[in-house]
Amino acid sequence: MDLKDLYREVILDHNKSPRLFGRLDPADSSADGHNPLCGDRLHVTLRLDGERVSDLRFDGKGCAISVASASLMCEAVKGKRREEIAHLFGEIHAVLTHHDAPIPEDLGKLAALAGVRDFPVRVKCASLAWHTLNAALANASDPVKTE
Repeated sequence: MDLKDLYREVILDHNKSPRLFGRLDPADSSADGHNPLCGDRLHVTLRLDGERVSDLRFDGKGCAISVASASLMCEAVKGKRREEIAHLFGEIHAVLTHHDAPIPEDLGKLAALAGVRDFPVRVKCASLAWHTLNAALANASDPVKTE
């Protein structure tokens, strides 16, 4: 399967049946993201266990790419530590914004997002969830769970 087929299949699947869709209540942190160019709006809630994102959800409305990217992101980062998430964000950002960037082998299904770089106007759609997650992590007042 080539990258374009993977892109189409994964984006359609995660848009039709988004994973980890909804809100966590209670949540340790949350953030809202908005892409005014196409009207995408996402809300990310998360729970932290020390430096690890123990659980997260997203909700909102947007185009197929923003919803699929949020779904893929949530699956990919659940259970990861902040520094692992920052590394993954860097890889995704490079893949989305540099047309000739190599696609790291460790991306798994996230590699499908590389198909977006053929459509520069859609990069903001694919990166919205990631920026919203970063904002939620920054908003977390106490990264150490006290329970």
